[in-house]
Amino acid sequence: MINIKTDATLNKLNHSCAHLMAHAIKRLYPKALFWVGPVIEDGFYYDVDLAEEVISEDNLVKIEQEMKKIVTEALVFEKKELSKQEALAMFKDDPYKLDLINNIAEDIVTIYQQGDFIDLCRGPHVENTKELKCFKLSKVSGAYWKGDSNNKMLQRIYGICFKEKTDLNNYLTMLDEAKKRDHRKLGRDLDLFCFSDLVGPGLPLYTPKGTIIKEELQKAVEKICKHYGFQKVSCPSLATIELFEASGHAQKFNDELFRVESPKGHKMVLKPVQCPHQTQIYASKIRSYKDLPIRYMESDKQYRAEMPGAVSGLSRVYAITCEDGHSFCTVGQVKQEVINMVNIIKDFYSSLGLWGNHWVSLSVRDYNTPEKYIGDSKDWDTCEKMLAEISEELELNAKKCEGEAALYGPKLDFMFKDAMGREIQIPTVQLDFATPKRFDLTYINNEGRKEHPVMVHRAILGSYERFLVLLIEHYAGAFPLWLSPVQVNIIPVNNKYHLQYGNRIKELLLNSDIRVELDDLEEKLSYKIRNSQVNKIPYTVIIGDKEKENNTISYRKYGSRETIIVNVNQFIDMLNEEIILKK
Repeated sequence: MINIKTDATLNKLNHSCAHLMAHAIKRLYPKALFWVGPVIEDGFYYDVDLAEEVISEDNLVKIEQEMKKIVTEALVFEKKELSKQEALAMFKDDPYKLDLINNIAEDIVTIYQQGDFIDLCRGPHVENTKELKCFKLSKVSGAYWKGDSNNKMLQRIYGICFKEKTDLNNYLTMLDEAKKRDHRKLGRDLDLFCFSDLVGPGLPLYTPKGTIIKEELQKAVEKICKHYGFQKVSCPSLATIELFEASGHAQKFNDELFRVESPKGHKMVLKPVQCPHQTQIYASKIRSYKDLPIRYMESDKQYRAEMPGAVSGLSRVYAITCEDGHSFCTVGQVKQEVINMVNIIKDFYSSLGLWGNHWVSLSVRDYNTPEKYIGDSKDWDTCEKMLAEISEELELNAKKCEGEAALYGPKLDFMFKDAMGREIQIPTVQLDFATPKRFDLTYINNEGRKEHPVMVHRAILGSYERFLVLLIEHYAGAFPLWLSPVQVNIIPVNNKYHLQYGNRIKELLLNSDIRVELDDLEEKLSYKIRNSQVNKIPYTVIIGDKEKENNTISYRKYGSRETIIVNVNQFIDMLNEEIILKK
């Protein structure tokens, strides 16, 4: 998938097309005022104030038609420079432009004009509107001015522009496929999760089927982690604010904290992260260097008060189920701990067929703003050097990304691509010299003196919510057998004659820990088979006279029309092997 923002040619095209769209909107809606119209990874958008008028997606065609008219007018993009005072005078009736101008540090302001449309902009742009022929407006949504819910809601209109028609058509085809894979639609259609206004937005409710997927993921990642010495812990969702003040998270997440009070005077905070709780398990007793490394893992809820307008499906929620782990170790053990964690990530993502379709970021400080981070700069130097060495040793080819480090230390972030080519960052390994010092965590070294351990943070699948978005859309809801909520669907040809045998097969499968359903509805066979395919069940078993007489089953694999006949034990052995190998 092309990143429009980083491709110089496409960036210029989309930047220019944003101005083209704004010009068309101004012609159709003369009272329109504009905030900003940046290029983004998948095109561009413009935030528009239309006073009382509302643009719906039905109106986008009309705007596109006006844009095409402007293209045929072959208007030149003219760059002009004004003094700040001249610019303020030019846009004196536009509060949005005045705000932008007043926040420009330079004395010279750049504008671009095509025809009778003028906009603040640094450029660059194409030479002429006739170069902007291959575009499409995709959607419209609401966006608060400056992202502040206290400000007015503007209308955000999205679009994309390509140089060639074939590129645009390919992109639109990809968009259609993305709609089919949308986790919100598939989650509803496959009955995986839901939301309730009474419970509250951003608080997903997992159905039995969705819970099965979550639990299978948890079992899979914990099995690998246990092999590397991680032990499960369990911590409450509440804590005093002092815990997060000590860790530094109260300052970092101040606007995102859920504060909880009771009529009895309790004042608590819902945890935004899990690491501070786990430090207190470590701190609960005296530790020796012989005890280290100590490794904890936990899958639990944490809570962030996101902006209401940002909450969407499972992508951005208030209640986040996080798979989290921490290792407390000596400096000499750090390297092996990180290597172990990278191997866990490799094992887990290989089981999903995603390993190899990724790149790694060595996320380090922004060296120009050290005040954004906690801890000693010498510790940061040591951590960053260690991660660079590990990257080289494991041939990760990590790309150094300044300013992407965590609050307390540098990290290795793993970026994966899904089936649509979209990039998502989930697993991470983070070094932390600062937190143990902030909590005065110690161990007794081999000379009998107290030392601070190093804390190594790791997330393998990160938040279950975000990971489910990746999986649902990557597999388009057709999960591999080991993850599928229903693994086998048994369909009797005729309930009167075949239901009893179907129930016998169901019991045999259940006794082998196969998740199975029996379709005993009084419906046509063709309807039942189609329904099994719609629900993307990996194996559909059909039971008729021949199967009953020969103690066999006939099955179809999802997506295949081929019917295969085997005896029941062979079928069970085949399923168990596929589940074990996570094919």
